[in-house]
Amino acid sequence: MIRTYKALSALLTYPSVDLLAASSEIAEVFAEEAILPEQTQRALRPLLQDLSTGDLYGLQERYVLLFDRSRTLSLNLFEHVHGESRERGPAMVDLLETYRAGGYDLAATELPDHLPVLLEFLSTRSDAEARELLADAGHILAALAERLARRESVYAPVLAALAELGGVAKTSEAVQELLTVADDDPEDLEALDAVWQEAEVTFGPDPNAGCPVTRDMLARMDPVPPKPQAADAAGGMI
Repeated sequence: MIRTYKALSALLTYPSVDLLAASSEIAEVFAEEAILPEQTQRALRPLLQDLSTGDLYGLQERYVLLFDRSRTLSLNLFEHVHGESRERGPAMVDLLETYRAGGYDLAATELPDHLPVLLEFLSTRSDAEARELLADAGHILAALAERLARRESVYAPVLAALAELGGVAKTSEAVQELLTVADDDPEDLEALDAVWQEAEVTFGPDPNAGCPVTRDMLARMDPVPPKPQAADAAGGMI
């Protein structure tokens, strides 16, 4: 089990008391496995510092503004290439089959293309296989990293680290094509309402999934690989 992927997944979940308490443990995982270069680990420290000392409600509000109220920063990866088109359904099915072939069967409310879910799955693969799968989504990850960097967000290094693991540079043609889409304004409530109306018809994500998901994830920081079983959509990510 590669705990670095679980740790990166945890950093991308809705902030909870459990996540804040585990911030130092997450840093230890990065240092012990040393999959991420030291420079990358240093870049992640501001986010870890925020989680260890910040106000929970302030951290939650920031997370919602970024990832829930900004469609161009959605952590549902297929959103960026398929939107609400019909192509998204078959892509979801293919990804679910990949999970099931690896011993996972999602049983919670998050979508299979939700980035923390993907990272949970990658933590059970070899590093080489994990990097290969990240490369498939690398252009999305690099575009997200660039969008977050433009907003001077402490989350930008998390996405940049994932793009780096996937071997994708932000200068690639595929990344630049994604970046031609204008950034959302999270304060544009009319546009936000339109997004949620669309999403409700097709997917309807559970707004209460944040804290229990993180709690389950943080409870499984055991380096001993678990036996294959049905997995919570974002459970056991560290």
